[in-house]
Amino acid sequence: MVKMSLEPVQVMSGQVNELKVAPSSNGDSRGPWEEKEEFDQDHLGLTTKPKPVSLTDWRRARKVEGGVFFPKPENAVTIAVSSRVLFRTEREQKVFEQKGVEEYLRYQVEHENEPFAPGPAFPFVKALEAVNTRLRELYPQSEELFDIVLVTYNHAHVGIRLINTINHHNLFIERFCMTGGSSPIGYLKAWHTNLYLSADAEKVREALAEGIAAATMFMPEKLTEVSESQLRVAFDGDAVLFSDESERIFKAHGLDKFFEHERENEDTLLDHGPLKGFLEALGKLQKKFYAKGHRLDCPIRTYLVTARSAASSGIRALKTLRAWGLEIDEALFLAGAPKGPMLEKIRPHIYFDDQMFHVEGAAEMGTVAAHVPYGIAQKHPRKKSGDVGK
Repeated sequence: MVKMSLEPVQVMSGQVNELKVAPSSNGDSRGPWEEKEEFDQDHLGLTTKPKPVSLTDWRRARKVEGGVFFPKPENAVTIAVSSRVLFRTEREQKVFEQKGVEEYLRYQVEHENEPFAPGPAFPFVKALEAVNTRLRELYPQSEELFDIVLVTYNHAHVGIRLINTINHHNLFIERFCMTGGSSPIGYLKAWHTNLYLSADAEKVREALAEGIAAATMFMPEKLTEVSESQLRVAFDGDAVLFSDESERIFKAHGLDKFFEHERENEDTLLDHGPLKGFLEALGKLQKKFYAKGHRLDCPIRTYLVTARSAASSGIRALKTLRAWGLEIDEALFLAGAPKGPMLEKIRPHIYFDDQMFHVEGAAEMGTVAAHVPYGIAQKHPRKKSGDVGK
């Protein structure tokens, strides 16, 4: 019998029932795909005179083969999301654990018309779709869009419930990988995946080993509303955007040696970390908005949230980003202060860090955080004390 990994996304502390997404800045509480019931036919790749198009017709039209809504994987920014982080599956997990895989599959079929509740990745995916809406308005024929792939270890029998759930929540996800318990990593490479989000830490490590940006998602203990109209992504520095070179100095020789090393090497670029490529992909899409005069109202905003000190060790990080041609929108150098309160103000859709201490602290403040199991910190977990080398 094939072993199926069905462990649900971990709740950092306590339980939550449903994730909320904040209204857009204009006060409209509708989702980004509900804001218009009329679409210019040019956005559908048609040449007829514009006329009202219902949401149902819009869904049907975007499925036309060869249309701009099925970008080639090599042209898109592909985000692979596990069903266990996109939706809540705790009840189904209990069935699997208590009654086995056959009863689990039977349960899913019997309840296939009952949609899953949103999981921690849900607001992130909705924000990706909001960005796509803006991109299509500016570049109707472009394939440079976010393309979302639903990845699940589930058997294909569960596919109907997943599709029903996606339609229920008005998500625009057409690409599925249902692997029936086998590893999805080979498929991720075939999709040219730019980011993989999962509840399975082992598979995340496997993806990272194959050079795929990946992180393990966690549910925050409380709910924080996030923007519907602007995608906000926050990154730690060392061992996330950058290599763990400096972190290794800190772990081996302490803080003073770390500062000395950074001063001596401030003109030496840091090597890349596992999520540099994803930041590059975000930057590429940002520049498409800048080219059309939308720098100030760009629907993508990026943040560097690091425990590095600005004067003592921040200059090397900033010079590295500049040399890479990457523009981070906001940089917060916290000099060892807790990251959670800053993230609570930023309200990102996702925050990436290589240290579970910071992931837990972010989740305690309501931020959807993701662990990047990469670098020296995985061998020497940090205790709850100040750390400015991150």
